[in-house]
Amino acid sequence: MTETLPDSAVRADQFRQALAVHASGVVVITAQCDGAPAGLTATSFSSVSLEPPLVSFYVDRSSTTWPWLRAADHFAVNILASDQAEVAARFARKGIDRFAEPTRWRAGPLGAPLLQDVSAHLICLPYETAEVGDHVLVVGLVAEADVYGPGRPLLYHQGRFGRFLAHPGS
Repeated sequence: MTETLPDSAVRADQFRQALAVHASGVVVITAQCDGAPAGLTATSFSSVSLEPPLVSFYVDRSSTTWPWLRAADHFAVNILASDQAEVAARFARKGIDRFAEPTRWRAGPLGAPLLQDVSAHLICLPYETAEVGDHVLVVGLVAEADVYGPGRPLLYHQGRFGRFLAHPGS
């Protein structure tokens, strides 16, 4: 017996509910454009390739931050630590100065804002973009990587930020 796929895709609410059970890491993508810092929270960050070293994230095509990131000659991936849920929430909000206090950051070697107290920074050069559905896939070539410790990651699960707890004996 051969089963066929349904004629239409799953409803958006069903899809969102199914994806909510998948935990994902949390990063903040930052860049500087025309002397102004820009940044957003992403839970779609992923490694793509080791040779060459590529990473990716998705951004909503309607994002008001995306034009600023797109215009920058490089961007930083700030891999958040488990105690940085407030930072992630701040960079996900609209209509605020995300870089104002209490955000702690410094300009990186090429100018992109680097958030303080993160687990790692990746400095990336734009490599490729593609429009996929209602999002833009952004691929970056990693030019620099700095790891600050093996701390626990910040995770996003069921619409909330949380921490990773290892299985006993792991």
